[in-house]
Amino acid sequence: MKTSNVFHNKSNAMRLTYCGMLIGLSAVGAMIKVSGSIAFDSMPGFFAALFLGPVEGAIVASLGHLLTAATSGFPMTLPMHIFLVIEMGLIAYLFGAIYKKRGGIVASVIAIVLNGPVGTLIAVPLSIIFGLPFSGWALFSALIVPLTLASAANVLLALLVFKALNKRMS
Repeated sequence: MKTSNVFHNKSNAMRLTYCGMLIGLSAVGAMIKVSGSIAFDSMPGFFAALFLGPVEGAIVASLGHLLTAATSGFPMTLPMHIFLVIEMGLIAYLFGAIYKKRGGIVASVIAIVLNGPVGTLIAVPLSIIFGLPFSGWALFSALIVPLTLASAANVLLALLVFKALNKRMS
């Protein structure tokens, strides 16, 4: 359940290098769209939350969503995407923190639920407040399935890669 001890002995320069590489992978994932601004950008952020720590995971996940929104043309407006950047960072942070205390299954379920159904539910009133043309329950209906499936894929892939890498490094 712990992050690799081998990694935590690395210098700050090495940690920054890993962050930069994972942000680069988020940029690649941002180009693999599921629907609109839903993409495979958050997998590196969730991985970073496990491998580097919750704070680094939050940074990578936040920038990953920003890259996806930018490459999609900010389809839900800049203010809405700024909120989503903050939300992604918080979810990745919680994923890393919960993993340390409760393990992969609990952390994964919570991250998927927060990023999928809960995130979509929060978007309903915000979309109305921000005056999005496609808003409210219509937005919820259109996003719930693709966002939840993409969340599950991103979270579970991050966990699998982390476990495989951790096993190999031990």
